[in-house]
This record gives sequence, C-alpha cells and structure tokens, in this order.
Amino acid sequence: MNASPAPARAPKRENLLLNLICNVAVPTLILAKFSGEQSLGPTWGLVVALAFPVGYGIQDFVRRRRCNFVSIIGFTSVLITGGFGLLRLDGFWFAVKEAAIPAVIGLAVLASLRAKLPLVREFLYNPQIMDVPRIESQLEARGNRSELTRLLRRASYLLATAFFISAVLNYALARFLLRSPAGTEEFNGELAKMQLWSWPVIAVPSMVMMMFALWRFIKGLQTATGFTLEELMHGEAAGDKPAASGGKPE
Repeated sequence: MNASPAPARAPKRENLLLNLICNVAVPTLILAKFSGEQSLGPTWGLVVALAFPVGYGIQDFVRRRRCNFVSIIGFTSVLITGGFGLLRLDGFWFAVKEAAIPAVIGLAVLASLRAKLPLVREFLYNPQIMDVPRIESQLEARGNRSELTRLLRRASYLLATAFFISAVLNYALARFLLRSPAGTEEFNGELAKMQLWSWPVIAVPSMVMMMFALWRFIKGLQTATGFTLEELMHGEAAGDKPAASGGKPE
C-alpha cells in the first residue's frame, strides 16, 4: 500500500496581538509620550515610532515568507508617513495620503476582477482559512463552478465599497485632528490621536462591511457546494465525512 503524500504545509498565521502592539500600541505611545524636547524630540519621536511597524513588516515577511498587495500598500503607507513628517508637510497631505491608501486598494479590488486571481481571494477566499481545493472539487462535481465567479464578483463590489468608505472617513479624521505644524511635539500628539481614533471611527465600520461581505460569500458557497460552515473551513479533512453530495469514501 502506497503511503499518502504529506499534505503541503500551510503558511504560518500572522500573530495578531504582535501586529496590534507594533503597529498601533507602541507607535501611539511614543508619539504621545516621548516626542517632547525633553525626550526624543518631534523628529526622532516620529522616526522611532514608525520604526516599529516597519520592523514588524520586515520580520513578518522573513518569518512567513509571504507578501501580498495589501501588505505592500500598508508598508508603503508607513514609509510615506515618515517621509511626509521629515519633510514637515502640511496636515492636508497626510489627509490625502490617508484617503489614498484605502482608495487605491478599493480600485485594485475592482480592477483585479479582470485578472486570473481577483484580490478578493486574499480577503475572503484565502486558502489559509478555507479548504479551497475541496470547495472547488465539490463545485466541479455539482456543475456550479460558474457560481464561484459570481460570488467573488459580488463580494468584490462589497469590499471595494468598504475601502471607499474608509477613504472618506480617513480623510475627514485626518483633517479634523491634524492642525498643528508638522515637525512639532503637538503634531506628533495629533498623529497619535489619529492612530487611536482610526480604530473606532474607521476600522470598526470597515470590518462590519467586510464581515457582511464574508457572510454573504459563505452563504453563497454553502448553497453552491452543499457544505456546512465547518466543511468549508480548514481543519476538516476531506475523508472525515462522506461528501455532502452523497458520495461514499472509497
């Protein structure tokens, strides 16, 4: 009896707690408490604060050997923020940058609908979360392969809408909070406030919209495949149960 080939090792999952610490908590603390002249100063306070998300992005890529469009955009956003701060540009340009990042992602999601691998797969139909080979095999068996394309297209429109809403909220929040001249302790404090307020004001509505898109997508997949939620997700071995279509394991 031939031994079954070992399953491909799934990519390491991102440490969400470490992500929040390095990308939100530590930079906010440095900008708010250590950007005064008596400590790091405005310029070095900004540099040190942004070093944490930059360092996190580099170590996460080295550890997981995985990079995607959204990660690149986020990493670029941090570098642009640092560049704008060092150049002491007006708060208006920070607001434009804050709005441009989610807007670019939203446009990319729509543009990628014409590509072989739409970006929506990275957000919703991710092989780290869903048992993609099993789902697509079941869709083929039931003659519902075209339904996946329809579901991905509909989810893309919902995701793009979430990013466009985020762009508007980003711009409004930045314009409201960033009032002091760049390169000052006050400006760094305002950046810290913007970092904190971005979660309840921007991240929560965006996440609600994305969760709605995910819910609609999963409900559509369940109808098209006949699978339960547990069968769609990773961790459910294909041979653990008879297929939902009624087939028996050999």
